[in-house]
Amino acid sequence: MSQIISHTPTWVFVVFFALLTLGFMQSKQRKVRVKTIFILPLAMVLFSLFGVYSVFGLSLVTLALWVLGLVLALMLGLKLAYPKVVSYSLKNNKLTIPGSWTPLALMMAIFFTKYFMGFAVARSLPIINDMVFIALICMLYGVFSGTFLARCLVMFKASKSSE
Repeated sequence: MSQIISHTPTWVFVVFFALLTLGFMQSKQRKVRVKTIFILPLAMVLFSLFGVYSVFGLSLVTLALWVLGLVLALMLGLKLAYPKVVSYSLKNNKLTIPGSWTPLALMMAIFFTKYFMGFAVARSLPIINDMVFIALICMLYGVFSGTFLARCLVMFKASKSSE
């Protein structure tokens, strides 16, 4: 394990600690402008899509699997309507969002999936060519993205229902 970590580029640790910090900030109740709720989900969508692209490329199959995971998670997330207690102040145009560890868990899931895939590619592990594994990883990346998008849309809907 120490061998793996010692060969990890420094920038990976910077990204890891930046995500930890961002995730910790998400764990506290905060007031944010409506426009800013789109930043993190869009960044995570791009990060997960890049995860698919960097290992498998963007073929019709990999993209379709990623979109399938995204759509399934988005539909489930919108149905569950999480986070439940989001309020909107028309006066200052801000949402009050309860703290949650979910964004941190999702960011770490994307990060470690991407880290593992980088390791698998660097070690030329045969599993990266297995179609079931490719499907699982592509869909998993999509699920992470869909979950972020669902949270964002639930919060956006809260801002629109208060107007």
